[in-house]
Amino acid sequence: MRLLFSVLPLLFVLQCGKDLSPFGGPPEITELSARLKPEWPTAEWKVVNPESVGVSSEKLKLVDAYAFLRTGDDKNRSGRRTDALVIIRNGKLIYENYARNFTKDKLHLTWSVSKSILQAMYGITVKNGLVKLDDPGYYHYEPLSRDEAHKKITIRHLLGMSSGLSAEEGYESGPLKSSVIAMLYTRGRKDMGEFCSSLPTRAEPGTQVYYSSCDTNILSALLKKIYPKEEYDNLPFQKIFEPLGIKRAVFEKDGSGTFVGSSYLYLTARDLAKIGYLYLNDGVWNGERMLPEGWVNFTRTPAPGYITTPFAEDLAEDNYTSHWYANTGVPNRGIPEPWPDAPRDTFAALGHWGQMLYVIPSLDLIIVRFGDDREKAFIKNEFLKLVKESVIR
Repeated sequence: MRLLFSVLPLLFVLQCGKDLSPFGGPPEITELSARLKPEWPTAEWKVVNPESVGVSSEKLKLVDAYAFLRTGDDKNRSGRRTDALVIIRNGKLIYENYARNFTKDKLHLTWSVSKSILQAMYGITVKNGLVKLDDPGYYHYEPLSRDEAHKKITIRHLLGMSSGLSAEEGYESGPLKSSVIAMLYTRGRKDMGEFCSSLPTRAEPGTQVYYSSCDTNILSALLKKIYPKEEYDNLPFQKIFEPLGIKRAVFEKDGSGTFVGSSYLYLTARDLAKIGYLYLNDGVWNGERMLPEGWVNFTRTPAPGYITTPFAEDLAEDNYTSHWYANTGVPNRGIPEPWPDAPRDTFAALGHWGQMLYVIPSLDLIIVRFGDDREKAFIKNEFLKLVKESVIR
């Protein structure tokens, strides 16, 4: 007994120095489930006056002006080109506006915001015990067994864009050497997962963060091997959209029947906000835990590969986590917060040409912005600063 009591303090010290999160993120984030609301927008969002939830209508006019004031032209698709903007506070819709013939009922291509919904599909799969984050991918997906280098790639590596595969993500900037163009539109479109798995490695898995739609579509193909065909085909609809009351969604597939998780999910702005509300409430919807405990902490933690990724200027814009983006910065690499005028707990799902889903737990805010930006005229930090300043209590 004396030995037991002499060892306990040592064990306590050791445990306090360890990362106790089951998914590898720091256990620093408060219990988001404490924010659970008595009302849930499963049927529809409740629309209220902004002042009733502590937001200034006058200040929201500045947000509206920034988002919808056209600064370019349609011919060259220049300037800020917002299609939809929805803001939720305390679980209620306080602002909504549309342009370019979009409405609250019209689906919009989310581009790479799709990746964050695929991450939710993995949360459900992990919760059901069908896969572990540190499983080598080839355990479930044979194309990743082509050599010893590929066999080292784990699901965690793929979620953190740290597979080490030699993918090239350029669209307009480098279409001739772009693997993402080949994957989506030419030689890879019949089976995107297999095409991406055939790429050589350029780094040890887990050691470098490189944004890659290939990593996402390997993950999607891997899910298709975990689930029976019908269950896979229904997975996002029955396990995510239906519980959240999302009745209309389109999720395109490649030639092999695999969801194009990197790019081709269509949702309305109001429905995408429901995804944000699920994450705002720690993966719980109307009292039911959909995502495992700790999953949202994992979602808000920059990928471990940043520690060893060779520094590049564009890293400062990322703070990439597990198919989401954080606003924490990576202090031990000298990488700052990407949106310094937004609360530090802000995290986001972001997509090509200005698709955005922001979740700000400390302000109980969700923001969805759809756009058609062809240049960097919509400055995320400036926009988020205006939204934050509209909150008066």
